[in-house]
This record gives sequence, C-alpha cells and structure tokens, in this order.
Amino acid sequence: MNYLQAAQEITDVVPDIQNELQKNTTQNSYSVIQTFTDRIKNMIRQNDRNLLFKSLQKMDEIYKNGDTKLRNAVESTFIYSLDNFTTFCNEEYRKAIFTHISLDLQKIYSKQIYKHGM
Repeated sequence: MNYLQAAQEITDVVPDIQNELQKNTTQNSYSVIQTFTDRIKNMIRQNDRNLLFKSLQKMDEIYKNGDTKLRNAVESTFIYSLDNFTTFCNEEYRKAIFTHISLDLQKIYSKQIYKHGM
C-alpha cells in the first residue's frame, strides 16, 4: 500500500478528513499520516471512542500493509506522538486506547519510550 491508497482507506473510515488530506500541498506518506494522527489526537480529546477505535485499527492496517515509507511515517509520527496524546487520559481510557493498538505497534511504542532513558 502506498500513501494514495492509505489516504483512500483513511477517508473510508473518516469521510470528512478528505478536505484536510487534499489541503496538503505536498502529499506524501508523512503528510497523510500526520493528518490522520492529528485527527486521532482530536478523537482522544473529544472521547469519540467509536471512531477512535476504528481509526486505530486502520492505522494498524496501514502499518501492516504499507510500504516502507508509510511504515516509517507511522513509527515516527503516530507512535512518537502517542505518549503526548494519552498523558492526560485517565488510566482506564489509556488502557482502552492501547488495547486497540496492535502488539507490533505497542512494541515499537515501548522501544521508543524506553530508548530515551538509555
């Protein structure tokens, strides 16, 4: 899957994101994932669990089926930002979010978090 296919799949889950994706003058894997990450951040803040959990599943699919650039974009944009998004969530909500993220992405998250302490 390339970034154009990812953008289409994201739009299938979050139809109103299409305008945001098209606003980016430079469309590439990083801009698509950044836009989707920003939307997920808003879902977390607004406690929109239903759409959030579908979006987290889609992010997992993009990571699993994406080309190298998409996978790198997910790791460096979404996973890197995840800690900031969930810092102020209560423990129950934070656990619910992480249970909807694949084990592969959870492992990458853990590596990023613990890497800074080394």
